[in-house]
Amino acid sequence: MNWRGRPLTGHEVLVELIGATTTQTGLRVRAELDRGRDPLGVRVGDEELAAVPLARHAVHGEWNYTLQPAADKPPPTARSSSTTLEAQR
Repeated sequence: MNWRGRPLTGHEVLVELIGATTTQTGLRVRAELDRGRDPLGVRVGDEELAAVPLARHAVHGEWNYTLQPAADKPPPTARSSSTTLEAQR
């Protein structure tokens, strides 16, 4: 069953549906609701934003893009990236 067969009644439902995503090629998605609060008013400078390695898509590249791993670092594993995020809080 996909999301079209179930009303989107809250955050938990969305997280469950996202987490149930699979593909024919074997992709499995893990999702969890983060109830933490991010600080307000954080500004990202033009230079810092320009350094983010984005690959813009041909159609509406201002909205559709792929975030590439940093050239000087190997891509993190799922475990290490969540640990890093928790350490930043």
